[in-house]
Formats: sequence, C-alpha cells, structure tokens
Amino acid sequence: MTWSHTSPAGPAVPIHPVVVRITHWVNAAAMLVMISSGWAIHNAYPTLPFQFPAALTLGGSLIGGLQWHFAAMWLVMANGLTYLCYGLASGRLYRKLLPISPRAVLADARAAFAGRLGHEDLGRYNQVQRLLYLGAIADGVLVVASGLAIWKPVQLRWLVTLLGDFDTARLIHFGAMSVIVTFLAVHVVMALLVPRSLLAMIRGR
Repeated sequence: MTWSHTSPAGPAVPIHPVVVRITHWVNAAAMLVMISSGWAIHNAYPTLPFQFPAALTLGGSLIGGLQWHFAAMWLVMANGLTYLCYGLASGRLYRKLLPISPRAVLADARAAFAGRLGHEDLGRYNQVQRLLYLGAIADGVLVVASGLAIWKPVQLRWLVTLLGDFDTARLIHFGAMSVIVTFLAVHVVMALLVPRSLLAMIRGR
C-alpha cells in the first residue's frame, strides 16, 4: 500500500498537503450549507415544479435560506480561490489532473466497471478521477457565475445576458447545483469503498 510519496532525497512527503486538506473539508461543510439553504430558497421561490423535503433544507424560509446561502457563498468563493491559487502556484493541479485523453478515460472507466481499477497509489489520480475533478472545478465556476447573475441581475446585466436571461440563469444555477450534488454523492461512495483515501485526506499520508 502506498500512503505517501518518496522524494529523490528519501523522506516521505504527504499525499495531500495541509492547504489541500483544509480547503477540502472547509469546502465540504460550506457546500452542504449552500445546497441545503439553496433548497430552502427553491421551496420558497421554485425554479422547477417540485419541493425538497423540509428536513433537508436550511433556513426555514426564503429570508432564512438567503441569509445562510450568502454567508456560505463568501466562504466557498474564498476557499475555492485559495485552493486554485495554491494548486496553480505549486503546479499541483497540473500534476494531478493532466494530461487527460478521451481514450484513457474510456479505458479506465471500463476497468472500473470490471472491478480491475487499482487504488494502490493514492497519490495518483486515474483518468476518470481527473475528468471528474476537472468537471467539478468547471461546474464550481459555473455555479458561482450563475449565482452572482441571480443575485445582482441589474449590476451584472452583462453576465445575465451571457447566460441568456434571468430565468435561464436560475435554471443553469439549479442544474450546476444538481451536478455538484451528484459529484458529492459519487465522491462519498468512492471514499467509503476505498477508506484509505478518506484517511489520507484527514492525515495527509
């Protein structure tokens, strides 16, 4: 089992640096607040003709949901920028998520469904993981952009226009949120199937 990497000089280095671990768990908590408060907002001002169970919402009303949503929004944005700036400055994003190719993604996906995809080296992402993480980052940008367009439709008229119109921006925001929820569900299932990965995100090694 590989719990950490070894540098050319010999000592082991963490699979996940402290910055990555902190931003990961802060993002997990903040996103849960964003999602549950967003569902409360949806119930009070529906984007689509259905309701989420009240027990899964946060805020209890439109005003309460908005207060929680905006509070978590700033945390998500600051935390996301910290993660991206660190990943770009350190080169970690490039090393972890690139290169990627459609053929390699299909090969790893077939191996995963056949139960032949190994998880011995936790420090190396397979092609499916790379695609999912890149997609999650792109979707995070989209959910923030569409959220800002909904929040300030007059001041950010250019952004609303770029997304189509206000109602389309709401649908995009809802769709991007749904993608995040799906990603989180898959992410949790995979962490439970490979518990060493969860320990590595807690301890770093």
